[in-house]
Amino acid sequence: MFRQEILLSGFGGQGVVAAGKILGCAAALHGLRVTMLVSHGTETRGGYVRSQVVVSDEPIDSPVVESPDIFCAMSQAAWNRFSFLMKQGTVLYDPETVSFPPESIVEKPSRFVRLAIPAGATAEAIGSRQFANAVFVGAIIKELDSVPLERAKRAIQKIVPRLTEENIQALEAGYRYSFK
Repeated sequence: MFRQEILLSGFGGQGVVAAGKILGCAAALHGLRVTMLVSHGTETRGGYVRSQVVVSDEPIDSPVVESPDIFCAMSQAAWNRFSFLMKQGTVLYDPETVSFPPESIVEKPSRFVRLAIPAGATAEAIGSRQFANAVFVGAIIKELDSVPLERAKRAIQKIVPRLTEENIQALEAGYRYSFK
């Protein structure tokens, strides 16, 4: 039995919900069980957004991400708000938008891995920064290693009604970031 918890967070307009939907759909297409919770701040636009995705091969007792295996911090505010949840696992972030305090001033050494993904610049090279969420999804799929890339491509085809090819390109670009 396995259970993987993924937390994605950023601000409104970064495609956090779409990224969570793509991950969930890809896992479901692969025959896994999935839950997803979405929450956002009270602001009308530009506030924080969070997607919590749980993937398992068994029934899922709670959809709440309590100890993420992967935390995709798409903004500094996301990191500041949810970093306390990271006990171990992997943090994916764009170094253009998220910075960490120097290790010398951190109270406890971190037991999680930080992986810098230049999602914004990679997406811009494809045509627009709006594809950054798909770059992150590709990196998450690679890190999870429980959902094949082909399932994520199918999920994009099902969920993203326009600019599908560019989103698949961004997904593939994120997947090429090698961590293992």
